[in-house]
Amino acid sequence: MNKETKGIWLGLVGVVIFSMTLPATKIAVPDFSAIPLSFYRAAIAGVAALIYIAAKKIALPQKSDLPTLGIISILISFVFPISIAIAMQDLPSSHGGIVLGISPLLTALFATLRFGERPSRGFWITAILGSALVLAFSIKESGGALQLSDLALLLAAVSASYGYAEAGNLSQKMGGIAVISWVAIISLIPSLPIAIYYAMHSSVTAIPIMNASLPAWLALLFVSIFSAYIGNIFWYTGLSMGGISHVGQVQLLQPFCTLALSSVLVFEPLTISNIFFASAVLVVVAIGKRMPVAKVKT
Repeated sequence: MNKETKGIWLGLVGVVIFSMTLPATKIAVPDFSAIPLSFYRAAIAGVAALIYIAAKKIALPQKSDLPTLGIISILISFVFPISIAIAMQDLPSSHGGIVLGISPLLTALFATLRFGERPSRGFWITAILGSALVLAFSIKESGGALQLSDLALLLAAVSASYGYAEAGNLSQKMGGIAVISWVAIISLIPSLPIAIYYAMHSSVTAIPIMNASLPAWLALLFVSIFSAYIGNIFWYTGLSMGGISHVGQVQLLQPFCTLALSSVLVFEPLTISNIFFASAVLVVVAIGKRMPVAKVKT
């Protein structure tokens, strides 16, 4: 197996892990509540990253990289999981998978705006069309108006996309595993004391933490260790081995993986509407990622 093929397979493992995030969050939210769940997730991921950093003796980040790592931590470790946890209180995870399907295109958009590239007219057209499709789907599923849960999903898509754009750029300097690990460790600083507070004060959670069901505990461990940490290791390692242009295409399968896993894990029906909008978003994102983006000369 050559390096590029291995990178694609590693990327696919990452995408499958990410695809399970919404169904797992849907399972965990009723027992842990949205906000506590997000801090438990960040704290557990941070501890796992700390163990990995210590075992592999990965170097400390440079002082100049700390602000960027802090921004990524806020977006990926807090804004994104809190947003999807809020959304999963009311919406099917399959619904969330379709809305988050716009993330690859948003990531490319933020990368072009943030790091000095000039997108073509075709890129802008597909970005607008993709966003319109997601909004149309959300409005249709919500009975004609966007609700708080829909807005939370859109915030999740935006925050994750910008965070991944920043992480992807910094990974070229530090390496993907180092970026992901230090992001999780920085997130541990606020998340650990807050997680301990929630664990000790059951009145602010849905039920006392030790009374949570086994499926809820398994879901929490999954989103903490796999979604927040290991999945990103597979994803960024795959990108570095196989190339962003090739491996990045694998992420287009994520909405369909989420639809399939939602039907299996939380018994959500596969509807014609879901398949149609997921396919439409897939086509738009695939076209958008092929549109030229010119480098700005400095």
